[in-house]
Amino acid sequence: MRNRGSVILIDQNRIALIKRVRSGQTYYVFPGGGIEPHETPEEAAKREAFEELGIRVELGELFTTDYFDGKQYFYLAHRVSGVFGSGQGDEFKQGDNRGSYEPVWLKISELPQHNVLPEEVAQKLYQQGEAICSISMGTKSN
Repeated sequence: MRNRGSVILIDQNRIALIKRVRSGQTYYVFPGGGIEPHETPEEAAKREAFEELGIRVELGELFTTDYFDGKQYFYLAHRVSGVFGSGQGDEFKQGDNRGSYEPVWLKISELPQHNVLPEEVAQKLYQQGEAICSISMGTKSN
């Protein structure tokens, strides 16, 4: 059981996800990973965004938490620097049972058409749609 930090990176009504193909199954996950002993959830989310996506991010508010083999923290984020898709983390090293990792953009409106995990987080994101896009871009209206 390990806690995780993840990012919800939105740009032009699209969300950054990691497309996974493993054991013949295709699914999508939010960029993120395990929190190291010396890290906060926020630090882990930032590190994982760089390792998996190749970008530096600034975190916004905590969007939600989820529980699966530990507590998972999902932070709204926006890109500060870097090139999307240039991640060099251990995830990209080929291993017999690791499957493939591919950073992709999916339209938020298309989330229900794909197997995005955790489902509860994807569903909440889809339901909040445009409202969450404006929050992630720093244009939240009162």
